[in-house]
Amino acid sequence: METSTLKSIAYQLMQGSKGLLAMDESTATCNKRFAELGIPQTEEYRRKYRDLIVNAPGLGDYISGAILFDETIKQSTADGTLFVDILKRNGIIPGIKVDEGAIPMLGFPGEKITEGLDGLGERLKAYYNLGARFAKWRAVITIGTEIPSTACIKANAYTLARYAMFCQEAGLVPIVEPEVVMDGRHSLARCAEVTTEVLHAVFNALYQHRVDMECMILKPNMVLPGEGSAEKPGADEIAEATIKCFLRTVPATVPGIAFLSGGQSPQLASERLNRMHTQFGEVMPWVLTFSFSRAVQQPALELWQGKDENIVAAQKALVHRAACNSAAKMGQYSSEMETV
Repeated sequence: METSTLKSIAYQLMQGSKGLLAMDESTATCNKRFAELGIPQTEEYRRKYRDLIVNAPGLGDYISGAILFDETIKQSTADGTLFVDILKRNGIIPGIKVDEGAIPMLGFPGEKITEGLDGLGERLKAYYNLGARFAKWRAVITIGTEIPSTACIKANAYTLARYAMFCQEAGLVPIVEPEVVMDGRHSLARCAEVTTEVLHAVFNALYQHRVDMECMILKPNMVLPGEGSAEKPGADEIAEATIKCFLRTVPATVPGIAFLSGGQSPQLASERLNRMHTQFGEVMPWVLTFSFSRAVQQPALELWQGKDENIVAAQKALVHRAACNSAAKMGQYSSEMETV
């Protein structure tokens, strides 16, 4: 493991006003989103959509790294240019999602464990040769009656740590994603409690597995009440709950934290990230940025609708959302940007 190279990659991913673009939707997830908009669910339309993204003019001004799916990292434009080569040309580091999805955890109703450790070392070598320089693994933690269990939290923390160790040995920066999902009616305080417990477990497992925390990135949820909760906290309250949680759990040696959007609307995700910087920018020991998927892509996807004549408008919408989040990372976002 060459730590100086890994540190350099992690630094580049967190640089300046940029963030990460998660375009690593599985085939099933991508097809589901296409179906909602009447877009044909074929490999060619998935390729055309990702072509639209990687070729969006100006995307590299706001995005430092793009997380790809297995299908995407091997795809090309119509003229045969690999997507990874276009990304690198635009100053965007290619990354890859390597987990194989969350499945029900046997013996623990309502809880999940993520698969994908089998053969991971060899897959990482192959992805490195394809141009990936970082990877991502997502664990899913659900809040409900008597869950999450300690067993579920520890099992997912263990697999995240094993994955991270494999990544660093293969020369890839691991993005560690323990997501406490928004499903449910739990309160903001309950989400803070669970997120704190999860992050303590994850960093304990990372330490035990000798993962170099200067060569990784954390991709967590914001601390939010459940979607079904009657509680509607403002951006200030969410910012305080989230940053206090991280200050208690995330080592200062971690170079960056890149939020998942977790089902938030594009505007709320930007507003909440911005508020964390305006309130706590001077006390955070790590870079705080974004690694959004739908909160960047959804407006573009809705404009595109699978039609070539809509590509330019969709690309403008994509880059606009990336610009909004870039501004939020610097504490410079305002709702007025949404009217441009």
